[in-house]
Amino acid sequence: MTKLNLLALTFVFVASCFSPQADAQDWNQWLGEKRDSHWNEKNIIEKFPKGGPKVLWRQKIANGYSGPAVAGDRVFVADFVRSAGDDRPNPGKKNDLTGKERIICLDRKTGKPLWKHQYDCKYKLSYPNGPRATPTVDGDRVYTLGAEGHLFCLNAKDGNPIWSKDLKKEYNMDSAPFWGFAAHPLVHGDMLYCVVGGSGSIAVAFDKKSGKEIWKALSAKTPGYCPPTIIKAGGVEQLLIWHPESLNGLDPKSGKVYWSVAMKPAYDMSIVAPIKYGDYLYATALQGTSVLLKLDSSKPAVTEVWRGKGPHPDHNPPLIVDDHIYGVDVRGHLRCFDLKTGKKKWESLATAPNGRPAGSTTGFIVKNNDQYFIATEQGELIIAKLSPEGFKEMDRAKILEPTSRTSNRKVVWSHPAFAHGCIFARNDKEIVCISLKK
Repeated sequence: MTKLNLLALTFVFVASCFSPQADAQDWNQWLGEKRDSHWNEKNIIEKFPKGGPKVLWRQKIANGYSGPAVAGDRVFVADFVRSAGDDRPNPGKKNDLTGKERIICLDRKTGKPLWKHQYDCKYKLSYPNGPRATPTVDGDRVYTLGAEGHLFCLNAKDGNPIWSKDLKKEYNMDSAPFWGFAAHPLVHGDMLYCVVGGSGSIAVAFDKKSGKEIWKALSAKTPGYCPPTIIKAGGVEQLLIWHPESLNGLDPKSGKVYWSVAMKPAYDMSIVAPIKYGDYLYATALQGTSVLLKLDSSKPAVTEVWRGKGPHPDHNPPLIVDDHIYGVDVRGHLRCFDLKTGKKKWESLATAPNGRPAGSTTGFIVKNNDQYFIATEQGELIIAKLSPEGFKEMDRAKILEPTSRTSNRKVVWSHPAFAHGCIFARNDKEIVCISLKK
């Protein structure tokens, strides 16, 4: 190799190491690229700069619980524009609304709208704020699921529909689930997995390119809200489907049920995706519904380790790190538990509204190397250290105003995206991009 070629190669290597995009990551679906709430980018702040968070852009949007997805230079987010009806939430009642559901694509660097796909949609839901499911981006396609079961495969470049389905109609459902379709669609290989409903079709696998049904499986009185999850255990891949009657492990290719464990959460609220950690599988919900399972190493099967312990969130997923579970309970307590025993190590009200317990409190935890970002329902972003010894707050800042209404307060119940050195967070009025780079 000549000295000139060596010099050129060295320049390219050094430039790639120091380029802002060198370790940039997408957040192309619910909980990130691996659906594990881990954000592995380097050179991220440990405290906010003087003067507060660095806002790169803000863009107006409408109502929704759907989190944003970030892929390449594009941001995808879903919302609902109400034209008629009373949208005040009542946990025991469905509201009738008329409006349009939309999928909006924005330029990641500027927030400029690039395209919008919208359709007329009538809601008959409790908490009818807008779409629940985060878009799933797979290459040049984006998959979206509306609160009333409108499933779309869109061209990510221009928003044109490639195929679509009305899940309520196609699977003979009288109505959407009480709190709407909420299970984030999952792309794995050539399949798109969705939680649907109806007889024998709680779980449905579609060909992701054509929308053709490949298989359907499971029956229950209601499908619940838990997103489908793929794990590998017992020498095979397993598709996890948790409806309000049981947690099930299925063959992703055929829908055959490998195993089933009874698990019945209060109010049919199977919401939080089960978490695989080593040879263990942890699933949880409010009012003491939880189970730790040991995954068989030789075949697709499980054995029960314990029940009723650990954090019991409403709809925000916990994290498992170094044999410990960290999560925000339904009353707002940030808690740490020993995974193998279920014993509580500590708790804090740092994530609760104004430091006081409140019903259906939410806090979204994302791990970034040796620190954690916690997005609270009051629109704050906390930078913290979490360990079995305790909670250490490094900094916090207000990044959004809470706008969604619940029984006694306003909240932000949308999981943000962490990508390309930034946080992308939304409420019912705007989506904001804030730099978290050093």
